[in-house]
Amino acid sequence: MVRALVFDVGETLIDETRIWSRWADRLGVSRFVMLGVLGGMAALDRSHKDAFEVVRPGIDVYAEIDAWRRDDPGGLRENFDADDLYPDVRPGLAALRAAGYQLIVAGNQPPQAYDALVAMSLPVDAVHTSAGWGVSKPRPEFFQKVAAVAGRDPGEILYVGDRLDNDVLPAREAGMRTALLRRGPWGYLHAERPGALQADMIVDGIPEIATVLAERGL
Repeated sequence: MVRALVFDVGETLIDETRIWSRWADRLGVSRFVMLGVLGGMAALDRSHKDAFEVVRPGIDVYAEIDAWRRDDPGGLRENFDADDLYPDVRPGLAALRAAGYQLIVAGNQPPQAYDALVAMSLPVDAVHTSAGWGVSKPRPEFFQKVAAVAGRDPGEILYVGDRLDNDVLPAREAGMRTALLRRGPWGYLHAERPGALQADMIVDGIPEIATVLAERGL
């Protein structure tokens, strides 16, 4: 039986549209171009980081972030806040918590994301990031950390994310149940792939998870 649900962050809890739109403005390309290139990276199984190189060849992303911080010290820049939460996140998490599940946030995120997530006061039991752990998905050690902080056997954990490569497949390999969330470029594209059948469920939103768990007796 599933006792704990662990959630990825980007395009699972956080809508990254505003982040990528600000990046487009910063790099001097249209938002349509930036988002289109990002979708292309997803389709080609390339990292989202490659989108920067496509729109500005030779870019040093970290140097650009430092310059951006100096130019706009009070802005969100490449970061997110509570306004970027998908609308179904709070009610969906609240329903799962009311149903008695342990809820944890754990995804690949930079150091500053931890404080941003904690400040949202989400109805979860704990928040963790790859930066805080010093290990990132899809490495097995990340999912070992997930099981350790949950204090559960892997088979009692449902990992929820928008990607096959970073979320569903490595979590399944670690012995966990998995949910593929069909949103964001990777979520929609990966849900169409044969590998999506390895997920325990494919859902369009967080509230749907509670329904599926109840219907299947998981």
